[in-house]
Amino acid sequence: MPKMKTHRGSAKRFKKTGSGKLKRSRAFTSHLFANKSTKAKRKLRKSSTVSAGDYKRIKHMI
Repeated sequence: MPKMKTHRGSAKRFKKTGSGKLKRSRAFTSHLFANKSTKAKRKLRKSSTVSAGDYKRIKHMI
């Protein structure tokens, strides 16, 4: 049986942390910033971790 190929789209979007969690960037960061508050825009800059429900599926793709 051949090896599983890495899902390249996922590999570009997710990074593994030192403790094994998956890091992701936040959505809603490309445009329409005039409608968003300064606080919301500041929070969107930070990265986040993948939720527990999605972790298994995304880990399998990477």
